[in-house]
Amino acid sequence: MGSKKRHFTATTYILHEEKVLLLFHPKLKKWLPPGGHIEENESPPEAARREVREETGLEITFIQDENIWIDRWNAKSFERPYMCLQEHVPSHKETPAHEHFDLIYLAQPAGLPEPHGPDPIRWFTLEEVEALESDVEIFGETKEVIQLLLGVEVAP
Repeated sequence: MGSKKRHFTATTYILHEEKVLLLFHPKLKKWLPPGGHIEENESPPEAARREVREETGLEITFIQDENIWIDRWNAKSFERPYMCLQEHVPSHKETPAHEHFDLIYLAQPAGLPEPHGPDPIRWFTLEEVEALESDVEIFGETKEVIQLLLGVEVAP
């Protein structure tokens, strides 16, 4: 690993009526869930909400999956990611290769599920995701996660 830079990111799979919301990333040329870098002094759930708002215009409600919830004067729980991934990001123009430590959340739209953003964005069914070519139109791990999420019932 050595000197490779590490960045913490937050990603959110937004689920609604057996569909998942994906946006087309112009640089990567792939369909992805909304997400991005966690800013200084920002908690992971705050970053996830901000990135979703910036990229889709939606407000979200996290699908909670907590082992225990603490709410004390000196210690409070915050939303736990559904999963975590260490992702290799290849170099691109002046940006050297680096790693993302991605904290991945599940959520539902808090209001009307009508997304809008700077990049192409739409709701996909499981069949539509499966029709995308792995590692060409969608990352293989993104497809795998969606197949798990939409292939099983996810409780709100």
